[in-house]
Amino acid sequence: MSIEVLDSNTIVNFVGDEEAFTVSVHELFVNLDSDHDGQLSYSEMLKELQSLRVFETHFGIDESMSPRQLASEYESLFTKFDHDSNGKVDLEEFKAETRQMMLAMASGMGFLPVQMVLEEDSLLKKAVEWENAMLAA
Repeated sequence: MSIEVLDSNTIVNFVGDEEAFTVSVHELFVNLDSDHDGQLSYSEMLKELQSLRVFETHFGIDESMSPRQLASEYESLFTKFDHDSNGKVDLEEFKAETRQMMLAMASGMGFLPVQMVLEEDSLLKKAVEWENAMLAA
């Protein structure tokens, strides 16, 4: 983990660089695809979603949800990724929904820089590294 400074432009510009974004999303997809079948099952995505604790915290404060509520929320999120409703998420579905999520995050962030603690292999960390490389060039 590291503390990084970023703003909405960091994310928007990274997502707008089709090559950099595609490479980063592909790396994440391959890491999640534990059975190497080229598609993500619910259980493969669930591990990542649970590690992010998307629904268990609110601004860093633990929230109490019943296991049933939590399962329902994760299933709903998986369904957003599974555009063709075949029970699996392929790379293009994953990329499209990841793009939408990152742009929504950027929209909610505003234009002022914020400090965030980022996981080393996260897409946000890759966005910061991409921006730093562009500034250095």
